[in-house]
Amino acid sequence: MTHNAPRPIEVLLVEDDPGDVLLTKEAFADNKVQNNLSVVCDGEEATQYLRRQGRFADAARPDLMLLDLNLPRKDGREVLEEIKADPELRSIPVVVLTTSEADEDILHSYDLHANAYVTKPVDFDQFIQVVRQIDDFFVTVVKLPRG
Repeated sequence: MTHNAPRPIEVLLVEDDPGDVLLTKEAFADNKVQNNLSVVCDGEEATQYLRRQGRFADAARPDLMLLDLNLPRKDGREVLEEIKADPELRSIPVVVLTTSEADEDILHSYDLHANAYVTKPVDFDQFIQVVRQIDDFFVTVVKLPRG
């Protein structure tokens, strides 16, 4: 009996804080679920990655995107709006993972069709746990559209 292992989940992290990138990588590495984590550090790179432009021409289509709101060059809100307005990209689930707890940011993110909004914990262990829970939920529980 042959058993085909599922292909790894492609996750795109859009995050400009090197510390948060490191924590996210650690949380994913420690988790038992197989996935590939790609990282871009601003909104312009996120758009280029998703559209497979320039140095991202061979980028894998993400199955899940973790998006910070406060980014250089192009804000995360603009990235989210562009993704959800694009018929080719709108099916990619986007989890806003940000430090903002402002009601207006939460409401605006959902108005732009974010799939989830998560506030980053300041505590190291809680941050790791939150990323693992996102990973577990979207990789184990939710059925993702495979592009």
